Amino acid sequence: MPTTLPDWLEHLQRLHPQAIALGLDRAGEVWRRLGAPTPARVVITVGGTNGKGSTVALLEAMLAAAGKRVGSYTSPHLLRYNERVRVAGIEADDAALVDAFARVEAARLDGAPVALTYFEFGTLAALWLFAQRDLDVALLEVGLGGRLDAVNLIDADAAIVTTVDLDHQDLLGPDRDSIGREKAGIFRAGRPAIIGDAGAPQGLIEVAVAKRALLHVAGRDFHAEIRPPGRWRWRSGDADLVLPLPALPAPCQVANAAAAIAALQALRSRLGWFPEAIARGVAGVQLGARLQRFAGPPELIVDVAHNPQAATVLAAWLAAQPVAGRTLAVFGALADKDVEGVVAALAGQVGAWFPGGLDGASPRGLEPAALFTRLRRAVPESAVMPASGDIRAALAAACAAAQPGDRVLAFGSFFVAAAALGFMATRAAAAA
Repeated sequence: MPTTLPDWLEHLQRLHPQAIALGLDRAGEVWRRLGAPTPARVVITVGGTNGKGSTVALLEAMLAAAGKRVGSYTSPHLLRYNERVRVAGIEADDAALVDAFARVEAARLDGAPVALTYFEFGTLAALWLFAQRDLDVALLEVGLGGRLDAVNLIDADAAIVTTVDLDHQDLLGPDRDSIGREKAGIFRAGRPAIIGDAGAPQGLIEVAVAKRALLHVAGRDFHAEIRPPGRWRWRSGDADLVLPLPALPAPCQVANAAAAIAALQALRSRLGWFPEAIARGVAGVQLGARLQRFAGPPELIVDVAHNPQAATVLAAWLAAQPVAGRTLAVFGALADKDVEGVVAALAGQVGAWFPGGLDGASPRGLEPAALFTRLRRAVPESAVMPASGDIRAALAAACAAAQPGDRVLAFGSFFVAAAALGFMATRAAAAA
């Protein structure tokens, strides 16, 4: 067996011929061979098109403030695989992950070998690791969809669907209704099902009702409203909280926090009800690459917006945070993403585009020339700079072109965000 974390990750990449292969049979078989241990006393699963990682981070912060021992499983990571698995606020170290991977590998080969995808293998390892850590709560982020995602092996005590919009249509269906039906697969009969999207598609609601889940819908069963200056109100039934705005800056984070609180309220008989801890968690939550700002000059903003819904939220935030000069956008994308839809949502806020290739970061990544062509087609009236190589090269070009008062925005994918964070680390080290 491999002995180091890098060797294990390379091994995982080779186990299945497809990067994405939805279905529960393979992972379910290996999980049964592992004994199907319970990951925690309470499990909350979080799905949705956008906002999953933020909602997990908000839940983790609130529960930790209440003194709960929490495990969080998220994906993808930015800089280190260890980011995906956290226990009591601390990333799993290499040794813990190597041990968990070895346990999964032994089970995978105990009988007829099972070909697991990278995500399936990692999910099983995280679940096994959590089961050894005596957790009060496990927070599980769905990787893709819901119904056939490996995370859905676990019967969650409560499940959240944050938002539903167009993404991964080749796998989940052509419209919001179809996608909503897939995401509703994480709901369970007789258990809380939180819908954070006040405009949720009917398919999501219909599946939840058919499953006999206990529905809690934003705008109907719980409500969030901004209370200037710097406060917001959450209310549901006899619960009425006035809270600080989330530390994560995008306006959508209030909706994410509202859904997280709704899940905690639905589980209050098992977890307790702790308004002061909720307020501390909302005010103190941290998560990288969600409108993460670095001082300049030029100022750099890093965000993982990679579909039209997320780009629309990003555009609204940029409009609400104007600068004296231009916004120079460093953008990279995977080939299966709606590049034109993302770019159109931001066209009015971007003064110039700097395409960066992701073909060296992922087999699905767009190479610079192809991205340049799609950008020129999507925003023919905008300034699109010649393709300059990978994301770091595009960032260097954007920073060199920036004038006083300009800002640089790096977005489009977790791969873009990771490259931007590495770029900033290098720049900081050079300045030290």
